[in-house]
Amino acid sequence: RDDTCASFRCSPRTSTLHPKAEHRHEDCHEDQRSQNRRHHRTCGTQTSDQDRGRPRRNLRTRKGNREHSVPGNKQIPGACKGTGKREFDRRTNWMLTRNRPGNPQAKRNANLQVTGAQAIEDEVYVNEAPESLLRDPNGKDKDTIRARFEKIIRDGQDEICNALAELDGTPFHQDTWTRPGGGGGITRVLQDGNVFEKAGVNVSVVYGTMPAEAYRAATGGNIKIPEGGNDRVPFFAAGISSVIHPKNPMSPTMHFNYRYFETEEWNGVPSQWWFGGGTDLTPSYVFEEDAKHFHGTYKNVCDKHDPTYYAKFKKWCDEYFLIKHRGETRGIGGIFFDDLNDKDPASIMAFSKDCLFNVVESYVPIAAKHKDDPFTEEQLRWQKLRRGRYVEFNLVYDRGTTFGLKTGGRIESILMSLPLTARWEYDYEPEEGTPEARAMKAFRQAEEWV
Repeated sequence: RDDTCASFRCSPRTSTLHPKAEHRHEDCHEDQRSQNRRHHRTCGTQTSDQDRGRPRRNLRTRKGNREHSVPGNKQIPGACKGTGKREFDRRTNWMLTRNRPGNPQAKRNANLQVTGAQAIEDEVYVNEAPESLLRDPNGKDKDTIRARFEKIIRDGQDEICNALAELDGTPFHQDTWTRPGGGGGITRVLQDGNVFEKAGVNVSVVYGTMPAEAYRAATGGNIKIPEGGNDRVPFFAAGISSVIHPKNPMSPTMHFNYRYFETEEWNGVPSQWWFGGGTDLTPSYVFEEDAKHFHGTYKNVCDKHDPTYYAKFKKWCDEYFLIKHRGETRGIGGIFFDDLNDKDPASIMAFSKDCLFNVVESYVPIAAKHKDDPFTEEQLRWQKLRRGRYVEFNLVYDRGTTFGLKTGGRIESILMSLPLTARWEYDYEPEEGTPEARAMKAFRQAEEWV
């Protein structure tokens, strides 16, 4: 690319678009204008004179943009209407090929979706969630672990969203989708509410294939990958995940995730199944009373099923949510377990169910207690710094995020966990003796709360 040219289609001296001995940048710009005009005839949006000849940037800021409807009964400013599966990216200038009938690129694009990172079918948005997201809920899937776990996570989503919406006074926005080959999801998000800056609760049922390396990541690197053969592993997964970011810095962020996973026999590796999950608390300011309530709730749940669970899963949580490059944990932990298949699946599922249905008891009283606490701008700044740490962990270390990105899952749902606001400052360290320093002590050395 010639640094003096605004188009990434240019090469330094010649252009694949304009194969001339001397490349003229105005030719490339003219091609860009033609491409923009073709796009606007398709989607109905317009480009102002001052924008012609330059790559489009953020369409949300352009005067005169309309809101375009998209499947799923929601409106996104700047998004373009169309019949394809991949629409014009509303944030950048690049037109992604759409699978329109008669488009010669459509077949090649479909092949890319199969052979590339995307191993899950595209979403088909629906107005109402079906009774089940399984492929055959009334046939071979009836009364299976898959069917029973799907009911647990959907009931859990209803209970938790109802409790959060009642506390906040704001309803959740819902997106629902299915996939042609089975599966789908329900994402509910409460954004910029009275109590919560962002709260999301996702349910998903997924049939797909994943790269062998993603399989290794999903199992924590414990599976040996055979040489040769098919390098994509067929899998089934169902789960519920949530992150809740309050507005008040005195109120903690909370995360939970409970999931069931199966693989089919693959390259001589027998089929696998396991449960995973956990609930953890991420405060900006550490209040011992809150920590004892939260950890006490989950110790009671663990003790009901196995007296060894709490100590083991609490330690696992502290180790898993370690931000290694910072030498500190994301928060004050809770419980975490993964690849759990050492007992009868029904008993592990019962444990997961009890954990899920204690989310409201463990967290909502804490959020209610602190929602109206007074705070300063400095305390809000500290909250955003800690949320920066939250972002770092999720994008660098979190296995669920890595798995979703590697298998081509729904990006908005995968990244729903990220807060609306975060902050990074160079070499920031709180002063000794402050509440912020007390919090850092808990993040750098895991404590026992019960």
